Amino acid sequence: MTRIEPSTDSEWLEADGLGGFASGTSRGLNTRRYHGLLLVAQSPPADRRVLVNDAVVWLETPAGSVPISEHHYHPGVTSPTGAPVVAFESEPWPCFSHRGSDFALTREIVGVHGLPIVLNRWRFDRPLPGWTLCVRPLLSGRDFHQNHRENAVHPCSAEARGPLVEFASYPGLPRVLSLANAVFEARPDWYRNFWYAAERARGLDPLEDLATPGVLRFDLSSGGADWIVAQDTVAAERFFAGRSAASVAELIVSSERRRRACFASPLERAADAYLVKRGAGKTVIAGYPWFGDWGRDTFIAMRGLCLATGRLEEARDILLAWSEVVDQGMLPNRFPDRSSEAPEYNSVDAALWYATVVGEFLCAPAAPLKNAERQQLVAAVRAIIEGHLAGTRHRIQVASDGLLACGELGVQLTWMDAKVGAWVVTPRIGKPVEVQALWLNALAAMRALTNDYGNVLDHGLSSFRERFLDPESGALFDVVDADHEPGKIDAAIRPNQVFAVGGLPLALLDLERCRRVLGVVEQRLVTPFGLRSLAAGHPDYKARYQGGVLERDSAYHQGTVWPWLMGPFVEAWVRARATPSARDEARQRFVRPLTEQLSQAGIGHVSEVLDAEAPHRAGGCPFQAWSVSELLRVQRWLDRTERASVSGSP
Repeated sequence: MTRIEPSTDSEWLEADGLGGFASGTSRGLNTRRYHGLLLVAQSPPADRRVLVNDAVVWLETPAGSVPISEHHYHPGVTSPTGAPVVAFESEPWPCFSHRGSDFALTREIVGVHGLPIVLNRWRFDRPLPGWTLCVRPLLSGRDFHQNHRENAVHPCSAEARGPLVEFASYPGLPRVLSLANAVFEARPDWYRNFWYAAERARGLDPLEDLATPGVLRFDLSSGGADWIVAQDTVAAERFFAGRSAASVAELIVSSERRRRACFASPLERAADAYLVKRGAGKTVIAGYPWFGDWGRDTFIAMRGLCLATGRLEEARDILLAWSEVVDQGMLPNRFPDRSSEAPEYNSVDAALWYATVVGEFLCAPAAPLKNAERQQLVAAVRAIIEGHLAGTRHRIQVASDGLLACGELGVQLTWMDAKVGAWVVTPRIGKPVEVQALWLNALAAMRALTNDYGNVLDHGLSSFRERFLDPESGALFDVVDADHEPGKIDAAIRPNQVFAVGGLPLALLDLERCRRVLGVVEQRLVTPFGLRSLAAGHPDYKARYQGGVLERDSAYHQGTVWPWLMGPFVEAWVRARATPSARDEARQRFVRPLTEQLSQAGIGHVSEVLDAEAPHRAGGCPFQAWSVSELLRVQRWLDRTERASVSGSP
């Protein structure tokens, strides 16, 4: 279903495949600093800047002026609109339906894949002789994490070359190309004190000033209005290539309609937004609007984005690119948004997820891989394992029991990585349960590929089975040898234990023990939209993910629901039941509620997190790669196992 009730709580996204995007709310009112019409990655996917933030739109009619767009200003002032958004559709791209007193209007916003170009198109229900659509672009050129304030440096100027107008920006930043079937009137000014309610709710600065170089005036006597904005690049200039605005608009609409129709489902098309260019290859954006490409997120997400959907060439390119940055057995967990800054090696699991994905990729039928490339991937995994056996950063080293120890004060190494100043909220120093599952799966992948490390794997498996099962609860301990103290246990009921029984190629426990673990997880952690990060009743449990940075980060992994964890849980749950009806029951109980969430928060996508308690309000990043990926992966896994069951295949 693509028709959405217009709201400031639901958001749309048009990603360009380079790290840039356009986004906003289904009501048409910007509520975040990240909402905008043209946000570009100057060094894809890094160095992101907001070039065109928004536009003030109104009609000039024989009866007077009619405001179309809506904005919030401080303190609590909302600009009036004479034609509010009455309906919103997300397919095949964002489309707003406005209703005035004596006219109807639709506005479409279409991003171009592979180019920093966005089309804005307005169409009326009939020709309107004597009417003019006026569009005043609002510009900044700021870093996408920052707000913009009035200053004397921004040139706030434009240069017209017929229908093509160049809007100036700050020194050293690209100009904005504007192509429209309109007359441009230079009227530089500043619009002040835009108010972003979502930033205020996150405890951040909600105020912004934006520059405007003038007004585009569209004559509506014979048609609608087409306005295309682009980052001033050679590719964009070539795309325009002396064409009229109408012809460029038609080219964008026809090419994007064809491209989007090639995807098997809207969810698969949503997944495509996270696969972006980095150098000559590809990478994965962890989430929109504020994340970049993170190591851990990349390898978790590409299992659904690439392997489950058969996009094996992209998988190959990503894995080969990351193989070149293995260092001391580790992979970077984050490439900063500034391309000049060094990558951060502060994750114990990014390299282990990489090893698992390499193993799955190399086992995929018809993997598009040359022998030298295969050897390169195997060598990368070997370097990871040898680095962990020898010991590497942050006290990451295989202990005498064959399990992987990690962690030191002040460093957040696992996926539960919230940190406020020097405070690591969930340090999990010692031997975390999912780290052992990933380590043993990395060894299993290497044994399958090279027949090496079998003894190390067997030793680790034996130790895991002896040390992690909690006889009192039936669950698995979250951390053993906590804080590097032999025998010290963290028995908190967390979802990390799921990876020992599902979601990875090798389950570490026998079927009966898997069922006991899953019984505890289902009873204490499962919600309709994912798994809680901590069971209720624990002293650190937080029911709501809300407030400023401190409040949100302190709740991030202390109860907050994570949808991506539903993927491994469903896989483990179905395998543990081993009945023909288990797949259908899993679809209804666990997968269907997640698909229904696609019409909320990030439209067509799955949010990063939700509140631990009903009604499970969505929070965090509204467009999250691994949330989308795991839903897509588990849907494909359920379909594949059903086909195998029908055909009698193992």
